[in-house]
Amino acid sequence: MKSLKQGLLVAAIALTAPVWACTESGTEGFVPENNLKISVNAKRFGGLTEEQFNMAIERVETIYAPIISQMGGKLVIDRNWDDATVNAYAQRSGDNWMVSMFGGLARHETITEDGMSLVVCHEIGHHIGGAPKKVSYYSNSWASNEGQADYFANLKCLRRVFMNDNNAEIVAKMTVPAALTEACTKAFAGEQDRSICIRGGMAGDSVAKLFQALRNQTVAPKFDTPDRTVVSVTNDNHPQTQCRMDTYFQGSLCEVNVNDDVQQDSEVTGTCHGTLGHKVGLRPTCWFKPAVQ
Repeated sequence: MKSLKQGLLVAAIALTAPVWACTESGTEGFVPENNLKISVNAKRFGGLTEEQFNMAIERVETIYAPIISQMGGKLVIDRNWDDATVNAYAQRSGDNWMVSMFGGLARHETITEDGMSLVVCHEIGHHIGGAPKKVSYYSNSWASNEGQADYFANLKCLRRVFMNDNNAEIVAKMTVPAALTEACTKAFAGEQDRSICIRGGMAGDSVAKLFQALRNQTVAPKFDTPDRTVVSVTNDNHPQTQCRMDTYFQGSLCEVNVNDDVQQDSEVTGTCHGTLGHKVGLRPTCWFKPAVQ
Protein backbone atom coordinates (compact mmCIF):
# COMPACT_ATOMS: atom_id res chain seq x y z
CA MET A 1 0.00 0.00 0.00
CA LYS A 2 2.86 2.34 0.86
CA SER A 3 4.46 1.91 -2.58
CA LEU A 4 1.10 2.60 -4.24
CA LYS A 5 0.68 5.85 -2.29
CA GLN A 6 4.23 6.86 -3.16
CA GLY A 7 3.52 6.17 -6.82
CA LEU A 8 0.36 8.25 -6.75
CA LEU A 9 2.23 11.09 -5.05
CA VAL A 10 4.96 11.07 -7.68
CA ALA A 11 2.33 11.08 -10.43
CA ALA A 12 0.51 13.99 -8.80
CA ILE A 13 3.72 15.99 -8.56
CA ALA A 14 4.50 15.25 -12.19
CA LEU A 15 1.10 16.53 -13.26
CA THR A 16 1.07 19.70 -11.14
CA ALA A 17 4.66 20.88 -11.04
CA PRO A 18 6.07 23.21 -13.70
CA VAL A 19 7.57 21.27 -16.60
CA TRP A 20 10.55 22.42 -18.64
CA ALA A 21 11.25 21.63 -22.27
CA CYS A 22 14.64 23.25 -21.87
CA THR A 23 15.73 23.33 -18.24
CA GLU A 24 16.09 26.42 -16.07
CA SER A 25 19.53 25.29 -14.93
CA GLY A 26 20.85 25.76 -18.45
CA THR A 27 22.16 22.18 -18.64
CA GLU A 28 19.47 20.99 -21.05
CA GLY A 29 18.42 24.20 -22.70
CA PHE A 30 18.45 25.44 -26.27
CA VAL A 31 22.18 24.79 -26.54
CA PRO A 32 24.34 21.91 -25.25
CA GLU A 33 25.36 21.72 -21.61
CA ASN A 34 27.87 24.47 -20.90
CA ASN A 35 29.34 26.51 -18.07
CA LEU A 36 30.03 29.55 -20.20
CA LYS A 37 28.99 32.87 -18.71
CA ILE A 38 29.07 36.15 -20.63
CA SER A 39 28.38 39.01 -18.27
CA VAL A 40 27.06 42.45 -19.18
CA ASN A 41 30.52 43.88 -18.49
CA ALA A 42 32.40 41.33 -20.58
CA LYS A 43 34.32 42.72 -23.54
CA ARG A 44 32.22 41.94 -26.60
CA PHE A 45 33.59 40.86 -29.98
CA GLY A 46 30.11 40.53 -31.44
CA GLY A 47 26.66 39.62 -30.26
CA LEU A 48 23.76 41.95 -29.61
CA THR A 49 23.07 45.13 -27.72
CA GLU A 50 20.31 45.17 -25.13
CA GLU A 51 18.11 47.05 -27.60
CA GLN A 52 18.63 44.39 -30.27
CA PHE A 53 18.00 41.64 -27.71
CA ASN A 54 14.66 43.15 -26.75
CA MET A 55 13.68 43.88 -30.35
CA ALA A 56 14.39 40.31 -31.47
CA ILE A 57 12.16 39.01 -28.68
CA GLU A 58 9.42 41.60 -29.16
CA ARG A 59 8.99 40.85 -32.86
CA VAL A 60 8.17 37.22 -32.10
CA GLU A 61 6.11 37.97 -29.00
CA THR A 62 3.88 40.45 -30.83
CA ILE A 63 2.84 37.77 -33.31
CA TYR A 64 2.56 34.74 -31.04
CA ALA A 65 1.06 36.14 -27.82
CA PRO A 66 -2.40 36.43 -29.47
CA ILE A 67 -2.05 33.02 -31.13
CA ILE A 68 -1.18 31.33 -27.84
CA SER A 69 -4.03 33.19 -26.14
CA GLN A 70 -6.44 31.65 -28.67
CA MET A 71 -5.01 28.25 -27.75
CA GLY A 72 -5.80 28.77 -24.07
CA GLY A 73 -2.41 29.89 -22.79
CA LYS A 74 -0.73 33.12 -21.76
CA LEU A 75 2.68 33.73 -23.31
CA VAL A 76 5.15 35.03 -20.73
CA ILE A 77 8.65 35.87 -21.96
CA ASP A 78 11.30 36.63 -19.35
CA ARG A 79 13.97 38.99 -20.66
CA ASN A 80 16.98 38.28 -18.46
CA TRP A 81 19.45 40.68 -20.07
CA ASP A 82 21.71 40.91 -17.02
CA ASP A 83 21.91 37.13 -16.64
CA ALA A 84 25.17 35.71 -18.04
CA THR A 85 23.67 32.31 -18.91
CA VAL A 86 24.28 31.16 -22.49
CA ASN A 87 21.02 29.32 -23.00
CA ALA A 88 17.23 29.57 -23.23
CA TYR A 89 14.32 27.40 -22.14
CA ALA A 90 10.56 26.89 -22.22
CA GLN A 91 8.30 26.08 -19.29
CA ARG A 92 4.60 25.70 -18.47
CA SER A 93 2.96 26.42 -15.17
CA GLY A 94 -0.81 26.41 -15.24
CA ASP A 95 -2.02 28.72 -18.00
CA ASN A 96 1.35 30.47 -18.25
CA TRP A 97 3.34 29.30 -21.26
CA MET A 98 6.77 30.67 -20.53
CA VAL A 99 9.95 31.37 -22.44
CA SER A 100 13.13 32.51 -20.72
CA MET A 101 15.80 34.34 -22.68
CA PHE A 102 19.23 35.29 -21.36
CA GLY A 103 21.63 38.11 -22.10
CA GLY A 104 24.60 35.75 -22.00
CA LEU A 105 23.26 34.00 -25.10
CA ALA A 106 22.65 37.30 -26.88
CA ARG A 107 26.18 38.48 -26.13
CA HIS A 108 27.85 35.47 -27.77
CA GLU A 109 29.79 36.56 -30.85
CA THR A 110 27.98 34.14 -33.19
CA ILE A 111 24.49 35.47 -32.49
CA THR A 112 22.75 37.82 -34.89
CA GLU A 113 19.45 39.56 -34.27
CA ASP A 114 17.72 37.08 -36.60
CA GLY A 115 19.50 34.26 -34.79
CA MET A 116 18.09 35.51 -31.49
CA SER A 117 14.59 35.61 -32.97
CA LEU A 118 15.10 32.03 -34.13
CA VAL A 119 15.92 30.99 -30.56
CA VAL A 120 12.68 32.60 -29.34
CA CYS A 121 10.83 30.81 -32.14
CA HIS A 122 12.39 27.51 -31.07
CA GLU A 123 11.21 27.96 -27.50
CA ILE A 124 7.70 28.92 -28.65
CA GLY A 125 7.93 25.88 -30.92
CA HIS A 126 8.12 23.70 -27.82
CA HIS A 127 4.71 25.07 -26.87
CA ILE A 128 2.91 24.99 -30.24
CA GLY A 129 5.26 23.40 -32.78
CA GLY A 130 3.22 20.24 -33.22
CA ALA A 131 4.16 16.57 -33.42
CA PRO A 132 6.37 14.79 -32.69
CA LYS A 133 6.23 15.55 -28.97
CA LYS A 134 8.74 14.77 -26.27
CA VAL A 135 8.03 11.43 -24.61
CA SER A 136 8.15 11.56 -20.81
CA TYR A 137 8.19 8.70 -18.29
CA TYR A 138 4.42 8.89 -17.89
CA SER A 139 3.13 9.97 -21.29
CA ASN A 140 3.74 12.27 -24.21
CA SER A 141 4.72 15.72 -22.99
CA TRP A 142 3.02 18.99 -23.91
CA ALA A 143 6.29 19.97 -25.56
CA SER A 144 7.26 19.45 -29.17
CA ASN A 145 10.62 17.69 -29.23
CA GLU A 146 13.88 19.49 -29.95
CA GLY A 147 14.05 18.75 -33.66
CA GLN A 148 10.42 19.73 -34.19
CA ALA A 149 10.93 23.00 -32.29
CA ASP A 150 13.88 23.72 -34.61
CA TYR A 151 11.81 22.85 -37.69
CA PHE A 152 8.85 24.98 -36.58
CA ALA A 153 11.15 27.94 -35.94
CA ASN A 154 11.90 28.36 -39.65
CA LEU A 155 8.89 26.59 -41.15
CA LYS A 156 6.34 28.94 -39.55
CA CYS A 157 7.65 31.32 -36.91
CA LEU A 158 10.43 33.25 -38.63
CA ARG A 159 8.39 33.45 -41.83
CA ARG A 160 5.69 35.29 -39.92
CA VAL A 161 8.26 37.54 -38.26
CA PHE A 162 9.93 38.46 -41.58
CA MET A 163 6.75 38.68 -43.64
CA ASN A 164 6.42 42.47 -43.83
CA ASP A 165 10.13 43.33 -44.04
CA ASN A 166 12.06 44.39 -47.11
CA ASN A 167 13.79 41.05 -47.14
CA ALA A 168 15.54 41.49 -50.48
CA GLU A 169 17.26 44.60 -49.17
CA ILE A 170 18.21 42.89 -45.91
CA VAL A 171 19.59 39.80 -47.66
CA ALA A 172 21.57 41.96 -50.11
CA LYS A 173 23.69 43.15 -47.17
CA MET A 174 24.52 39.59 -46.06
CA THR A 175 27.35 37.33 -47.15
CA VAL A 176 25.29 34.32 -48.20
CA PRO A 177 26.78 30.91 -49.06
CA ALA A 178 26.11 29.92 -52.67
CA ALA A 179 24.47 26.64 -51.61
CA LEU A 180 21.80 28.52 -49.64
CA THR A 181 21.11 30.99 -52.44
CA GLU A 182 20.85 28.22 -55.02
CA ALA A 183 18.52 26.07 -52.91
CA CYS A 184 16.18 28.96 -52.05
CA THR A 185 16.14 30.15 -55.67
CA LYS A 186 15.15 26.67 -56.80
CA ALA A 187 12.48 26.33 -54.12
CA PHE A 188 10.80 29.72 -54.54
CA ALA A 189 10.05 31.72 -57.68
CA GLY A 190 9.01 34.95 -55.93
CA GLU A 191 11.66 37.35 -54.65
CA GLN A 192 9.98 37.83 -51.26
CA ASP A 193 9.66 34.11 -50.52
CA ARG A 194 13.17 33.48 -51.81
CA SER A 195 14.61 36.24 -49.62
CA ILE A 196 12.76 34.97 -46.54
CA CYS A 197 14.16 31.50 -47.24
CA ILE A 198 17.69 32.89 -47.40
CA ARG A 199 17.23 35.02 -44.31
CA GLY A 200 15.87 32.09 -42.32
CA GLY A 201 18.78 29.95 -43.46
CA MET A 202 21.24 32.59 -42.30
CA ALA A 203 19.53 32.75 -38.89
CA GLY A 204 20.06 29.00 -38.70
CA ASP A 205 23.69 29.48 -39.68
CA SER A 206 24.13 31.90 -36.79
CA VAL A 207 22.88 29.53 -34.11
CA ALA A 208 24.55 26.47 -35.67
CA LYS A 209 27.88 28.27 -35.31
CA LEU A 210 26.98 28.84 -31.67
CA PHE A 211 26.54 25.07 -31.23
CA GLN A 212 29.88 24.52 -32.95
CA ALA A 213 31.61 26.97 -30.62
CA LEU A 214 30.07 25.53 -27.45
CA ARG A 215 30.98 22.00 -28.49
CA ASN A 216 34.53 23.07 -29.44
CA GLN A 217 34.09 21.53 -32.88
CA THR A 218 36.67 22.26 -35.57
CA VAL A 219 34.44 21.42 -38.52
CA ALA A 220 31.90 24.13 -39.28
CA PRO A 221 28.32 23.20 -40.24
CA LYS A 222 27.54 24.00 -43.87
CA PHE A 223 24.50 24.05 -46.12
CA ASP A 224 26.11 21.66 -48.61
CA THR A 225 27.37 19.04 -46.11
CA PRO A 226 24.16 17.49 -44.70
CA ASP A 227 24.25 14.92 -41.93
CA ARG A 228 23.66 11.55 -43.64
CA THR A 229 22.64 9.73 -40.45
CA VAL A 230 19.36 7.76 -40.67
CA VAL A 231 17.80 7.13 -37.26
CA SER A 232 15.73 4.03 -36.60
CA VAL A 233 13.51 5.90 -34.14
CA THR A 234 12.82 9.63 -33.75
CA ASN A 235 15.32 11.34 -31.46
CA ASP A 236 13.52 13.66 -29.02
CA ASN A 237 16.74 15.20 -27.72
CA HIS A 238 19.11 17.76 -29.23
CA PRO A 239 20.50 16.58 -32.58
CA GLN A 240 24.12 17.16 -33.49
CA THR A 241 25.27 20.51 -34.86
CA GLN A 242 25.08 19.73 -38.60
CA CYS A 243 21.76 17.96 -38.13
CA ARG A 244 20.25 21.01 -36.42
CA MET A 245 21.50 23.26 -39.20
CA ASP A 246 19.95 20.88 -41.74
CA THR A 247 16.63 21.17 -39.89
CA TYR A 248 16.64 24.98 -40.04
CA PHE A 249 17.61 24.79 -43.72
CA GLN A 250 14.82 22.38 -44.63
CA GLY A 251 12.30 24.38 -42.63
CA SER A 252 13.26 27.40 -44.74
CA LEU A 253 12.90 25.44 -47.98
CA CYS A 254 9.48 23.90 -47.30
CA GLU A 255 6.90 25.24 -49.76
CA VAL A 256 3.86 24.75 -47.51
CA ASN A 257 2.04 28.01 -46.85
CA VAL A 258 2.87 29.69 -43.54
CA ASN A 259 -0.86 29.91 -42.76
CA ASP A 260 -1.29 26.13 -42.95
CA ASP A 261 -0.81 25.49 -39.24
CA VAL A 262 0.88 22.45 -37.78
CA GLN A 263 -1.19 20.12 -35.60
CA GLN A 264 -0.38 18.89 -32.12
CA ASP A 265 -1.31 15.30 -32.94
CA SER A 266 -0.16 15.09 -36.54
CA GLU A 267 3.35 15.11 -37.97
CA VAL A 268 1.93 15.68 -41.48
CA THR A 269 -0.46 18.64 -41.41
CA GLY A 270 1.15 21.98 -42.19
CA THR A 271 4.56 20.46 -42.96
CA CYS A 272 6.52 19.08 -45.86
CA HIS A 273 6.11 15.33 -45.63
CA GLY A 274 6.89 12.39 -47.85
CA THR A 275 3.28 11.18 -47.79
CA LEU A 276 2.25 14.45 -49.43
CA GLY A 277 4.74 13.99 -52.25
CA HIS A 278 7.27 16.54 -51.02
CA LYS A 279 10.91 15.99 -51.89
CA VAL A 280 12.34 19.19 -50.38
CA GLY A 281 11.77 20.77 -46.98
CA LEU A 282 11.46 17.44 -45.16
CA ARG A 283 12.60 17.00 -41.57
CA PRO A 284 16.06 15.42 -41.74
CA THR A 285 16.42 11.72 -41.08
CA CYS A 286 19.35 12.45 -38.76
CA TRP A 287 16.72 12.95 -36.02
CA PHE A 288 13.28 12.25 -37.57
CA LYS A 289 11.77 8.84 -38.30
CA PRO A 290 8.36 9.30 -39.98
CA ALA A 291 5.59 7.57 -38.07
CA VAL A 292 3.43 7.84 -41.17
CA GLN A 293 4.91 6.33 -44.34
